[in-house]
Amino acid sequence: MLYAYLTTILFAASSLLAQRSQQAVGPARANLGRLALGLILLGVWAHSFGGGLRGAALPSFLLSGLLGMGVGDIAFFAALPFLGSRLTTTMNQCLSVPVAIAIEWLWLGTRLTGVQFGCIGVVLAGIVVALIPTRKDPPKVRVRPVGALLGFIAAVGQGAGAVFSRHAFEVTAAAGEHIDGLTAAYQRVLGGLALTLLWFGARFWLDRRRGRPPEPVPTGRAHGWIVGHTLAGPVLGMTTFQLALASAPSGLVLPITACAPLAIIPLAYWFEGERPSKRSLAGGAIAVAGAVALALAR
Repeated sequence: MLYAYLTTILFAASSLLAQRSQQAVGPARANLGRLALGLILLGVWAHSFGGGLRGAALPSFLLSGLLGMGVGDIAFFAALPFLGSRLTTTMNQCLSVPVAIAIEWLWLGTRLTGVQFGCIGVVLAGIVVALIPTRKDPPKVRVRPVGALLGFIAAVGQGAGAVFSRHAFEVTAAAGEHIDGLTAAYQRVLGGLALTLLWFGARFWLDRRRGRPPEPVPTGRAHGWIVGHTLAGPVLGMTTFQLALASAPSGLVLPITACAPLAIIPLAYWFEGERPSKRSLAGGAIAVAGAVALALAR
């Protein structure tokens, strides 16, 4: 479970760096840049020291990336204008957990204990308390039903992607093979990048048809944020995420990594001086207590 906690911290740092990189170079360039650079860095390792594009589980890792980093991420970003960041994040983090538990139970036969379900419930309750909008603090956008559909698709993509990674490690073990975390992350990112390229390519073509001007080319210094975002997310974060899924069910890993939005709270305070609200602190404390109990539960 240590890898799951490391993933949470890395994903939180990646989210902060993602905001900076998108402000500096634009959303499309930031997202494509972090996946492309991540693929290059991971590919250098995989083809030099790891398994490259070999292995019995290659199709499963590619599908994992296509679902999680492709369908899941695309639907997540598409939902933001219709739900707002907090409601989209709450839906994605809280719904992906039961989706993963159900798929892994029906497909792989993984069963969790009652104590583990209770701890998962505490974690998700803390996330809801910390992030859900209220009447006093409503979403900053007009909430629309299409946003709920996109948020649900994002959660299904993330949950199913995690289970496919679990399946990939089982296939690897059954074939008598070994795959390191960096190579697994490389194969997964490759699947996600393929669909993301198609998505942004289609958007670019539509923008050209509609006569929208292209995003201005940023300075070289601005691209430095992409490097940090890439290292924290697709490279190190995705590697620890795969290592966590290699040794624990997705239903136990995802509740812990779902705390990444809460881990942003102290990071934002330390690095940006953003003071957290009492509600976010209370929700964070509940979620942390549940995550610690989940790691100790049997």
